[in-house]
Amino acid sequence: MIKAGIIGGAGYTAGELIRLLINHPEVDIHFVHSVSNAGNKITDVHGGLLGETELLFSDRYPLEEIDVLFLCSAHGDSKRFVDENNIPPQLKLIDLSTDYRQARSDHDFVYGLPELNMAQIRNAQHLANPGCFATAIQLALLPLASAQLLHDEIHVHAVTGSTGAGVKPTATGHFSWRDNNLSIYKPFEHQHLSEIRQSIRQLQPDFDRAVNFIPLRGDFPRGIFASVYLPCALSAESIMTLYRQYYQNAAFTFVTDKNPDLKAVVNTNKCILFPEKHGDKLLIVSVIDNLLKGASGQAVQNFNLMFGLDEHTALRLKPSAF
Repeated sequence: MIKAGIIGGAGYTAGELIRLLINHPEVDIHFVHSVSNAGNKITDVHGGLLGETELLFSDRYPLEEIDVLFLCSAHGDSKRFVDENNIPPQLKLIDLSTDYRQARSDHDFVYGLPELNMAQIRNAQHLANPGCFATAIQLALLPLASAQLLHDEIHVHAVTGSTGAGVKPTATGHFSWRDNNLSIYKPFEHQHLSEIRQSIRQLQPDFDRAVNFIPLRGDFPRGIFASVYLPCALSAESIMTLYRQYYQNAAFTFVTDKNPDLKAVVNTNKCILFPEKHGDKLLIVSVIDNLLKGASGQAVQNFNLMFGLDEHTALRLKPSAF
């Protein structure tokens, strides 16, 4: 069995990660660390796991006893943890924060978008899991970048569920504010833009146009619904061929000719893409679950690749029928 540890075990992404790993046939969860919950039952925080596990939160993290460490800490805390601890050389790291997503000379973390970096992920020792918005938007654009077709400004509107704001209460995450409400935040300057541009330039190095991203807070708990549009001269048939060829071997990304809704992916690790021509414009609808394909599900997908397992292991999840 592969021994796993989790740092920052009280948040939404950690809860989903624990749910997936306790059902993973190759994984033994060795510890789930949480400073504020040490000694408490996992189910005291993650109530949906009642009957699934008897694990307690730990105040210890014996790194020498595990094979892989998932970092579910707040942004900035992952790097601090790595800098302040003696990381065993054989220990694989999977970081779910923003701290290592930008390629730099001072770290060796591989950017973990399987549809882009499959070979590198299989050989990675340290991995940076992509952001949720970034995953949905990149998957909408990668086929175009691979064909060198991004020569104009890109426009994106994407709505995320309240779980995207994290577990700690905030004024804009409060149910009475969020319910029956909609609002824009961080227009044109969301932190995920840098990793989106990085991935586009990995496939199309001369890309230098704006990605005009308007993120919105939705009045639902989980999921991301992204609409991406830009000028494109290709025919509808050629676009569909391009997208289907690019994702023909992807385990969880699917191209459809039917306009999808969010419920088609919630509680799954899927991304569904719907490219559609409107005159000289191309619209791509991209839908994912922000906690799964946008976070913990993708982290387990990457874990499977890093340990030579089937990508689908512990991720054969089904959406609700309603």
